[in-house]
Amino acid sequence: MRDCLFWSAAIMAMATAQTAWADDADGAAAERRSDIIVTGIAQRVDAAATGLPLTLRETPQSVTIIDRERIDDFALTNVNDLLDQVVGINVERTETDRTEYDSRGFDITNFQVDGIGLPLRWGIQFGDLDTALFETVEAVRGANAIMTGVGNPSATINYARKRPTKDLQISASTMLGSWDHKRFEADVSGPLNATGTVSARLIYAHDDHDSYLDNYHVNRNVYGAIVVWDITPQLTATTGYTRQENDADGVLWGALPLLYSNGERVAYPSSASTAAPWTYWNVHDQSAYGELAYAAEGGWNAKARFTYNRRDSVANLLYAYGYPDEATGLGVSGVTGIYTSPSNQYLYDAYASGPVTLFGRRHQLAFGLSTAKMDSREYEDFSSTVLDYPAVSDWAFNGVDLARPSYPGAYRAENVTDRLTRAYGAMHLNLADRLKAVVGASAMWLKTTGDSYFVDQYRKDSKVSPYAGLVFDVTGNVSLYASYTDIFNPQKEADATGRRLAPAKGTSIESGIKSEWFDKKLYVSAALFKAKQDGLADAIGVFGDATCGSTGPIGDACYAGVDTTSEGFEIEVTGRVTENWSISGGYTGLRVKDQDGNPTRTFVPRRSLKLATTYEIPELRDLKLGAQFRWQSKTSIVDAGVVDYGIVTDPVTITQSSYAVLDLMAGIRLVDHLRASVNVRNVTGSKYLGSLKWGQAFYAAPRSVLATLSFSY
Repeated sequence: MRDCLFWSAAIMAMATAQTAWADDADGAAAERRSDIIVTGIAQRVDAAATGLPLTLRETPQSVTIIDRERIDDFALTNVNDLLDQVVGINVERTETDRTEYDSRGFDITNFQVDGIGLPLRWGIQFGDLDTALFETVEAVRGANAIMTGVGNPSATINYARKRPTKDLQISASTMLGSWDHKRFEADVSGPLNATGTVSARLIYAHDDHDSYLDNYHVNRNVYGAIVVWDITPQLTATTGYTRQENDADGVLWGALPLLYSNGERVAYPSSASTAAPWTYWNVHDQSAYGELAYAAEGGWNAKARFTYNRRDSVANLLYAYGYPDEATGLGVSGVTGIYTSPSNQYLYDAYASGPVTLFGRRHQLAFGLSTAKMDSREYEDFSSTVLDYPAVSDWAFNGVDLARPSYPGAYRAENVTDRLTRAYGAMHLNLADRLKAVVGASAMWLKTTGDSYFVDQYRKDSKVSPYAGLVFDVTGNVSLYASYTDIFNPQKEADATGRRLAPAKGTSIESGIKSEWFDKKLYVSAALFKAKQDGLADAIGVFGDATCGSTGPIGDACYAGVDTTSEGFEIEVTGRVTENWSISGGYTGLRVKDQDGNPTRTFVPRRSLKLATTYEIPELRDLKLGAQFRWQSKTSIVDAGVVDYGIVTDPVTITQSSYAVLDLMAGIRLVDHLRASVNVRNVTGSKYLGSLKWGQAFYAAPRSVLATLSFSY
């Protein structure tokens, strides 16, 4: 914690060194979304944080926002690459097409689009989520009690969609890169009638690439259409449809066995994969939504929204397991199945916000009601054939060439319905000229019905989660803040009997310092946090082994509840140091312990550093140079399964050493409206495992290059 105190003092000391410089034009992106912070301009946070239109300094939690400029500069075309760059967020690449995320030691389970989302079952990202549809991506770290009411005290990720513009805007880009990477994007926006009361936006992206991994290939298409109608100056209707088709071949289900049967590490090339060419995972997501917004006199606003999400997932998967013999390389086997998983989400939300006057002071009030339903089914067609891999020295270097077995026919393995209803309210209290408070609560009612792999999943829970935060302005540039909330986390994880665990419960507190500099162009913050959850899911094995038995899908983990405490600090800076120089990034320090005070969830790095910067030289055809850097400390996991092979007597600790990744970019204007850029990723060729969370892992991408030619009007 001494590091945090040092940096907090440094932020305060900046008051003596502040320099002023002229405002530069915000540009069209800021006009399209004036309530969002864009890189280098400290404005407002989207209401996803508290339901209230607050600035970063007024929000008593840690918030990071990646804007469109940052996305385009560094070619962050998918959410995994983007979240890699967010302070305090870890991307756990456990498989090629199933990715998990964590923050502050806990899994991230709350994902929203335009502030709307249903937590519980979609905390895992299936396939790559493209960024072509989004203007910004926001991460509110900690427990988000008001706007979600449920979930871990990790983070809430909000994807803010692009919206139509009042003036005609056209952009298109073509990208070519390593591993035969080809990408095309197009984005057209503008008015549809002479008066400009109806506007629309059309978005398309196509991404096709091979991979450094053997057999892996992705073909992705993204579509978006949004229409906005200003019915009256006060009443606006919005409707839209988005679709993403992410088709992948040669996919990993599980990853590489990391140990020989004698406990020694297996040495793999970065390209090694246990996937056969006939495996695939096709995930198609659709979303249709409508919104009606009314701006009344006196500053009050009301909004009603409906969203329908549909996911169709079809996969032919191969799971490799076992500990090969170091001498022969034999001992890895595989099981395979075909899985069809359709899901439907129905989300309704209505809220109102506006000013109220109490005790001679003006305050802000927001309240709302939401209800959501999710229907999930899964059909399993599991082969009884066990496949034997050849020697590791063969398949790891030359690719897997196993014959595809026959399948007996599918049965319905899961049919589950989740229902969540919430009533929430928040108030921004103007207690004094320099003292503000945010108070509120979220009441929720959750019900789950149905069965999964022949186990009844019924549960019914309800909870009221309070939230309280204070912000004190020390000076015109510096504020101190603190916040508290209860935790209520309905868990999707199953125990060894196949039933879902009881909700984890606990508390989350955060305090810190926030500041703005250079005429609010640069934002600097530091935070201390502590969260405790009782009964948090902790993996104890996988279904199919002796610990978990066969009451769940083979290869999926089973869990036990563990009391877990996380505490640490974060330091973050974002904005512009000069008119041409932008910076963003921060440092996270973390401790995570179980009820006995021992380190737990050791696959989560305890320290991480993320930095990004760009420098523009307008005199040289708007030349822009940039770099992204991220570093994390070592991670580890204890593998007890190797003991069953009778060669080693104690569990083996698998370690991923600390590592750093550097990305570079350069872009230049060729002629008016036409720009060329190049991105080089992992410049130094760092070799590291994407995640140790499940004991198996695969290596991250080595050095790669992506060249882009973009047109904008």
